[in-house]
Amino acid sequence: MIRFKNINKTYKVGDQEVKALENVSFDIEQGEFTVILGPSGSGKSTALNILGGIDKPTSGQFLFDDLAIDTFTEAKLSDYRRDIVGFVFQFYNLIPSLTALENVGIAAQLTNHQDLAETFIESVGLAHRKNNFPAQLSGGEMQRVSIARALAKKPKLLLCDEPTGALDSVTGLKIIDILRKASENSQTAVVMVTHNAEFAKLAHKVIRLHDGEVAAIEMNPKPASLSEVNI
Repeated sequence: MIRFKNINKTYKVGDQEVKALENVSFDIEQGEFTVILGPSGSGKSTALNILGGIDKPTSGQFLFDDLAIDTFTEAKLSDYRRDIVGFVFQFYNLIPSLTALENVGIAAQLTNHQDLAETFIESVGLAHRKNNFPAQLSGGEMQRVSIARALAKKPKLLLCDEPTGALDSVTGLKIIDILRKASENSQTAVVMVTHNAEFAKLAHKVIRLHDGEVAAIEMNPKPASLSEVNI
């Protein structure tokens, strides 16, 4: 489904070139919950930005369902982000003047799935809070709304950038459970960037990055349950 093949990303900083990714290769299959793990500066956010069509590689090949995303124009990348990709961020990015349901509805409307907004609010356990505004919700509830908003687009690829970073450990695990179930139930490929090694135990696949290179790729035939994770 997704293939990174010898992906390189170099940034210009003044007169110097900084390599964020160097010959990075991995595959991600439909229905997998994948964790990209690494410390700050390892290149994991750069990889996520390329997967999401926010950035383009300097060289290498990025395929999505046999589409060469690395060759896309900006207009085609915009279509890719709208039609294929869902995003979940660390700080929610909800519109404060809209209710939870309306926040989800805007995303659903972009891809003609407006009728699914209420369904996805219910899927994250917030049917009773759908008419509340973000300021009336807890951090965990806001993150669940942001997940419902992303899922309401029915994306083939759901990208999560440190989605538990602003949450307590118990709430964070609940968020991971929702994301993992999304991959299993909807056949969406879910990719989460994190620096927390404990979360890797919950994934089907773990891609470890270090200094912009793939240090290891590990498969979990039987991902851990929430009770087996210590955070």
